[in-house]
Amino acid sequence: MPVFGRFEWNGAPQYAEIEGDTAFFIDSPFDWMNDRSIKRSGESAPLAGLTILAPVSPPKLFAIGLNYSDHAKESGKDVPDVPLMWFKSTAAIIAQGETIEVAYPEHRTDYEAELTVVIGRTCRGATEENALDFVLGYTNGQDISDRDIQKSESQWARAKSFDTYAPLGPFISTDLDPQNVRVQSLVNGEVRQDGHTSQMIFPVRKLIAFLSEAITLQPGDCIMTGTPEGIGPIREGDVVETRIGDLAPLTNPVRTRTR
Repeated sequence: MPVFGRFEWNGAPQYAEIEGDTAFFIDSPFDWMNDRSIKRSGESAPLAGLTILAPVSPPKLFAIGLNYSDHAKESGKDVPDVPLMWFKSTAAIIAQGETIEVAYPEHRTDYEAELTVVIGRTCRGATEENALDFVLGYTNGQDISDRDIQKSESQWARAKSFDTYAPLGPFISTDLDPQNVRVQSLVNGEVRQDGHTSQMIFPVRKLIAFLSEAITLQPGDCIMTGTPEGIGPIREGDVVETRIGDLAPLTNPVRTRTR
């Protein structure tokens, strides 16, 4: 099953299929949704010499809150009866190795590791039975969150949408069982979150069916599926590592934003 990435190549973003240490450039990973085949352009490059971009440029970035009961408990919130959804700004997305910039160092700003779903084809009114047919693959995500702002406002989008508050990547895996993977955050090499997607209140199938009932999902849309317990603050000098199962890890340093 292919693994896809997105890189800077000849001065522009370019998708590639990844095999070993090599990127084989392609027009679009979404073509794979048609017949499970990919046509390569004939050009390739070693991964080590490429700048990794966020694995997709999504039309919409969905976030799901309180989708693990232990996280709801540590947050002092009730478990929701239906998925709790909001939008994160796509301008918040950064890639592997890029820096999370804490906007207000006097606020508590937390990491939240999340399995992130990448939609592969237009989806409207999916059922739980066919929902995964619309998925291209999965990647690592971090829902960086300003808790001071989150607690002061009834809507959460601003608290979680500052520039750099949505690290994604590095790659998209098409071979993953979304309800059978470990979800971890490490800060400076120390494990802070260590959960499992089997603990989700609303599994990925349910989330896709729920969202697509109201909103047409488009190729490239991303769904951040919630975080397990163990959230905590980050500050300048930290390095946050996100690990989802056997996916290549996502690593981002932290600094205070310069105004």
